[in-house]
Amino acid sequence: MTRPKPCPRAPGLLEEYAARFDDLFTHVAQRRGFREYLAGLLAPRDRNKTLTALAGAEPVAGAQHPAVQRLQFFLSESRWDPEQVNARRLELLLADPGTAPHSGGVLVIDDSGDRKDGTKTAHVGHQWLGRYGKTDNGVVTVTTLWADERLYYPVHARPYTPARHFGKGKNDPAFRTKLAIGADLAIESSAAGFVFRAVAADSAYGDQDGFRGELSKAGLPFVMALKPRRGTWAYGADAHTPVDAARALPWNGPEDPGDWQPVARAFRDGHTETWWAADAALGWWGTRRHHPPGGDHRGPRHPAGQGHLVPGHQPAPPRRPA
Repeated sequence: MTRPKPCPRAPGLLEEYAARFDDLFTHVAQRRGFREYLAGLLAPRDRNKTLTALAGAEPVAGAQHPAVQRLQFFLSESRWDPEQVNARRLELLLADPGTAPHSGGVLVIDDSGDRKDGTKTAHVGHQWLGRYGKTDNGVVTVTTLWADERLYYPVHARPYTPARHFGKGKNDPAFRTKLAIGADLAIESSAAGFVFRAVAADSAYGDQDGFRGELSKAGLPFVMALKPRRGTWAYGADAHTPVDAARALPWNGPEDPGDWQPVARAFRDGHTETWWAADAALGWWGTRRHHPPGGDHRGPRHPAGQGHLVPGHQPAPPRRPA
């Protein structure tokens, strides 16, 4: 086998990491482009989703800079397999004791949208962009992310293609909803060796019976946010909302919290908060509460307007008297 030709080294320790992908690229220009792309993603810049920012050039005016054009060619024209590159990245994460997944983590499913002008770009369409809180022209990507209380990192990402790109619209066999893509990615992550305590998602996914059904059929435990108007899986008269279930749990103050227990949360700005949560057959509920100085844990509230995280892989137990 011919030894790969050397290319300009990546900064610092990044070179050791980038070198582990060299056998996936057939040309020196590809290996160089990969290093420049990684450096651009990791650099402390505000716009690391634009080519000019990735290449360290001026916005708009620097679009024709050689470094920008070189990166553009690497990402859109050069022939290399992104699935192979991501598979290698996941192998490295699984092999490193510092990043290897464990059964106490969670797999988070969500989607993210970015604005994009025009209609010719693949996957572009007029659709809801959660990042901006409105419907606009853009591209939406469904992602899975593994996380525990210590770290988090992306696992898979797949763009959602609006129905207008298909000959038969939503009836086309190739069309996949974001929900279907999310379920596929969760199953794919499990098959790749990523273990987790549960799949987690917000109410945009949790309110969809079909999505939860796909995870259940695959044998994946899950914790989903439900909107307050939604009930949980239960039998007949036992059906109730997550808020009703939380209100039914006994609470006699911090000294005798019953089924509730404090869960400390630390945030990046340095402050801490305490969530009172209950781990019962129905699942976890919690209301965010500030942890005041002196350790005074406040009791749980159950505001009717808040959603709660509940698993849907088993029926809820009968309600207990308040």
